Amino acid sequence: MNVSDNYRNAWESYWEKTSDEPGEAIWDAGVELTAVPHTELLLPHADPALPVVDLGCGNGTQTRYLATRFARAVGVDLSHAAVEHARRGGEGDGVEFQQLDLTDADAVRALHERLGDTNVYMRAVIHQSEPEARSAVAAAVAELTGARGRAFVVELTSGSRAVLQRAAQGPGGPGPKLRRVFEHGLKPADAPDEEIRHLLGGAGLEILAEGDTALAQTEYLPDGSLLELPAHWFVLARRQV
Repeated sequence: MNVSDNYRNAWESYWEKTSDEPGEAIWDAGVELTAVPHTELLLPHADPALPVVDLGCGNGTQTRYLATRFARAVGVDLSHAAVEHARRGGEGDGVEFQQLDLTDADAVRALHERLGDTNVYMRAVIHQSEPEARSAVAAAVAELTGARGRAFVVELTSGSRAVLQRAAQGPGGPGPKLRRVFEHGLKPADAPDEEIRHLLGGAGLEILAEGDTALAQTEYLPDGSLLELPAHWFVLARRQV
């Protein structure tokens, strides 16, 4: 299957109207708040000599950090505009970017054939995917991981909906970065908590470690505090049969 035209167009529109300024995208938090602590959770289980694939890489901020911890890093995103942002931020030195629809099983398989088994980093992709596409996204994680790779997946929990609702209902309404998310029809925290676990298991992935966390955004609340969204992380391996 492939994602719907409406979904693809929403992401293209969002990234086309996003500048290259660091942090303009609401989820483009600094690596010290995201990929750095996430990598510390993944590395005890993963072989850093394998490549890492950053699924839903956006403008590539996290991908470029991952390239310093693994043999090479490949950032992929559904949006051509996002990939162009990422490439302008810099390729080379073990970093590359390409467009990829995670629901296109043939394209995902071709990437696995090119790279071999990989480690996978996926931050908040399933929760905003279309419901009918979520199982394919989980399957892409399993395909790329193969027998030797490990995956770090972190997804927003249902608690994020209440936080987003409060942020949107402040005295001035949602902040400009959050407003843009809504204007483009993107749907954060849309997947039920138990669905995430079910999808990962259904894709043949077993949980090696997990825990609660919060995903820092680049938007600030009216009281001056950073917007942080409740999330849950998993370190995963392909179940051996």
